[in-house]
Amino acid sequence: MNWIAIIAGLSGALAIGAGAFGAHGAGKEAAEWLKTGAHYQLIHAVAALVALRMEARGPAWLFLVGGAVFAVSLYLMALGAPRWFGAITPIGGAALIAGWLWLAWAARG
Repeated sequence: MNWIAIIAGLSGALAIGAGAFGAHGAGKEAAEWLKTGAHYQLIHAVAALVALRMEARGPAWLFLVGGAVFAVSLYLMALGAPRWFGAITPIGGAALIAGWLWLAWAARG
């Protein structure tokens, strides 16, 4: 079983759902959080699949975990969680940056 591909698929589905909710059922501030979270999560679900294809499993995991932490913290605030959840968002962002740097290092040949 390829867990990276499975989780990437689920991550992409969650991103689409969050984006759709933001577009059709959320207030202005919540809609922006949902849009931003969905954008980052969807991009990094695809990036994880690309990294997997490159046999770069470490960066793929960082894309999935970082994307989830980044996006879910925004989703929770959009759904009414305390604003201090926003302090968690940069942790996910740091993991995403680390994933991109690791992927660049892995691709150097």
